[in-house]
Amino acid sequence: MAPVRLGQGPRIGRQETLLWCAWLAWSRFRVVIPTHDRTMPTVIACLDETLRRFGGSPTYALTDNERTVTIDRVAGIAVKHPVLVATGRHYGLQIHACVPADPASKGGSESTVKIAKADLVPTDANLLPAYQSFADLRGACDAFCDQVNAREHRETRRPPIELLAEERQRLHPVPDEPYTVAFGLTRVVDDESTIRYGSARYSVPHELVTERVWVRVDGEELVVVHRGPAGAREVARHRLTTPGNPRIDPAHYPERRTDPLHPRPKAASPDETAFLDLGEGAERWLILAAASGAERIRTKIRRATELAALVGPDQVDRALGLAAEAGRFADGGLESIVDHLRLMGDRPREPLERSDDTLQPGKSAWELVGR
Repeated sequence: MAPVRLGQGPRIGRQETLLWCAWLAWSRFRVVIPTHDRTMPTVIACLDETLRRFGGSPTYALTDNERTVTIDRVAGIAVKHPVLVATGRHYGLQIHACVPADPASKGGSESTVKIAKADLVPTDANLLPAYQSFADLRGACDAFCDQVNAREHRETRRPPIELLAEERQRLHPVPDEPYTVAFGLTRVVDDESTIRYGSARYSVPHELVTERVWVRVDGEELVVVHRGPAGAREVARHRLTTPGNPRIDPAHYPERRTDPLHPRPKAASPDETAFLDLGEGAERWLILAAASGAERIRTKIRRATELAALVGPDQVDRALGLAAEAGRFADGGLESIVDHLRLMGDRPREPLERSDDTLQPGKSAWELVGR
């Protein structure tokens, strides 16, 4: 039997979250999955992922009296939701609701939620930092499950992960395909890592390009679900938009390594490598010389490399930096700066001690005007 319950999770900004908590009664193996809501598609996705983590389906699942589980009670008998009944039939699982106000039938699920919230929900007692994103919460839940399932349980004196290997021999196989009837409409992610719904575009994680996903509307939001090796899970959630106003989440795309507005040189030949190895001045010179439309740049970088072999790379790199800032990209410009630096040596510029030591005319003569 697998007790299951949804508990209140931490806030992420202004958004509330929930924690789906499930455990196997014999092995004490726990699964905690963060969710945004308690709708039927979300419940089915969490159930599918839970069973795949278990590695099998138990005969019974005991849940709280959610509206997605029971739609009514007649003479104390729970009337089950027909979609959830079909879901249980798909997985070979009978889903039952706890008896209201009966701690004996819901104690296991409540304990699971209590333990998870104590370690995952930031409070003044545990001093946990606030989560910056839903992905951070997801990672914390996975780390929590790995920790509690790998340590010795106080009742069995064995880690739940070890007992799960024995319990799996008595679990039913999980179907290869999830129960996707409630997930919504299917879409294929295009090469730009987006899908279309209602003629509007929405982004999804770039790893899902060419993959099939399911989309559905939940209130004022569009929810995207993908079925992976670990089961079906929500991968994107956007506020609904109109055609011509796409919803793009930058987190769905890989980190940009190049910036067209601020390019960085990348050597593609031995000459280019030798030049860029001179230092930051050489890199700056190349960027600004190319931007200014300087001619015969390849010839000039070869000359700079040859000059560095004669006077030293540090001297030439410094001269290249000065040439870049001064915009001197013509023939002979670099050589003249190197000669100047060699004549100056390391002599520092002496600052003027008083403001009177200058040929600039002052304003003292105007003080007599009007007297």
